[in-house]
Amino acid sequence: MSRIGFVGLGIMGKPMSKNLLKAGHSVVVFDVAPAPVAEVVAAGGTAAKSSKEAASQADVIITMLPDGPEVETAVLGPGGILEGAAKGSTVVDMSSISPVVAQKVGAACAAKGVEFLDAPVSGGEPKAIEGTLAIMVGGDASTFAKIEPILKNMGASVTLTGPVGAGNVTKLANQIIVACNIAAMGEALTLATKAGLDPEVVFNAIKGGLAGSTVLNAKAPMVISRNFQPGFRIALHQKDLRNALLAAESMKVSLPLTGAVQNQLMALMNDGKGALDHSAIVTFTEKMAGVEIKKAATAKA
Repeated sequence: MSRIGFVGLGIMGKPMSKNLLKAGHSVVVFDVAPAPVAEVVAAGGTAAKSSKEAASQADVIITMLPDGPEVETAVLGPGGILEGAAKGSTVVDMSSISPVVAQKVGAACAAKGVEFLDAPVSGGEPKAIEGTLAIMVGGDASTFAKIEPILKNMGASVTLTGPVGAGNVTKLANQIIVACNIAAMGEALTLATKAGLDPEVVFNAIKGGLAGSTVLNAKAPMVISRNFQPGFRIALHQKDLRNALLAAESMKVSLPLTGAVQNQLMALMNDGKGALDHSAIVTFTEKMAGVEIKKAATAKA
């Protein structure tokens, strides 16, 4: 069993840290919000007063934060992880950030004799709770081999995709597919609802065919029941698509569909919907059509 520092106890980080505790690891946690820290402590964790303090008590330090600036602050900033981490320890950033930032943080860790992996995840809150996330890892193969058993306490799929930064490139590819899939689902079910069909019947008819997907199965029922409680917020998906477009620009790659969905996400955020689940991407098309995707008997024509 390992001594693990865990920094960032949001929607994803809190259940992930609890799964490490369930696996028998010693976990020291830090977050700027006291409530999730207290909850993880009640589950058997130990509280730290800073990222530095969490790192000083751990062999492996995991970060799960909103974006690159927060990761840089937590790892490189005053009172940060590198001030407390011992030489030979390992930092695993499981946030979804720019590959460029991941490489910057990795280089800073290497300069201090600390190993680094970028290991973003997919699956949202339900799979974080279940411990069945898909984890995409970038880094050295020997470091990965050492940390893989810990990651398997949080994920059903753990894959080394390349050197540092590759994990986040893989996650950006994942996020492009998810966002475009939800947007396409929204257009399809909006059309069906506007035509007077019951979208639940349409969903059940198509989910077993080529259009079926994990995204469709997870998100269509949420939309039909008008449940937009966040498992993964629109604002965070917008951040991921922004990072994808910036990475694509640096490599001179055109991503027209990603750009179109990114514009929808920005419009929804400006409409006050940034905190909703990303299944609410469908409301962009619904608004233009003047219809809501729900049972035909109560749909607005």
